[in-house]
Amino acid sequence: MNTRITLLTAACALALVACGDKSPDTSADTAAAPTASEPAPDATAPDATTEPAPAITPTPADTTTAASAATTPGSDKPAAVVADCATEIEGTDAMQYNVGSIVVPASCTEFKITLKHTGTMPVAAMGHNVVITKAADMQAVAAEGMGAGAAAAYVKAGDARVIAHSSLIGGGETTSVSFPVSKIKDGGPYEFFCSFPGHSALMKGTIAVE
Repeated sequence: MNTRITLLTAACALALVACGDKSPDTSADTAAAPTASEPAPDATAPDATTEPAPAITPTPADTTTAASAATTPGSDKPAAVVADCATEIEGTDAMQYNVGSIVVPASCTEFKITLKHTGTMPVAAMGHNVVITKAADMQAVAAEGMGAGAAAAYVKAGDARVIAHSSLIGGGETTSVSFPVSKIKDGGPYEFFCSFPGHSALMKGTIAVE
């Protein structure tokens, strides 16, 4: 009888040990589950290591063309070389003077401008001259001079607004005009231009006493 009790006791002990070994291991689940103090990662949150795309700065409109269009023809040309109260300038078949300004020394009493036509076209097609007026009078003098014709160098006879003017020349020819410096010392600004019809829009420049 005692032997049976002993065997039963041993069998129960073995059963309890076996049952203890089969108890579920929850340590892995516990480690995998997020704690209350550590929220689960947000799948929609941006990656902190990703660099933001560079901002695109709009390119400002090119104002180069508008500015050039507003520039007065001749203003980007060099000043005439003056020596001994005189200067020489050139006119071309491209309807251009080679200078954009003439500075007359204040010490001069008379000043001489020599115009050389460096082109080849005849006077009837591409004639050039030099006319000096106040800047405010230039357009009106040029417009009214068209009716005077080539023989009058496209300058209206007796026009008091004209301070001085040369004759009209064609390719390969030279002309000159002299005038008292006192006429352009006050009341300016003054301009020189070509009075051949349509040329004054491009062939013009400033003349001043300094």
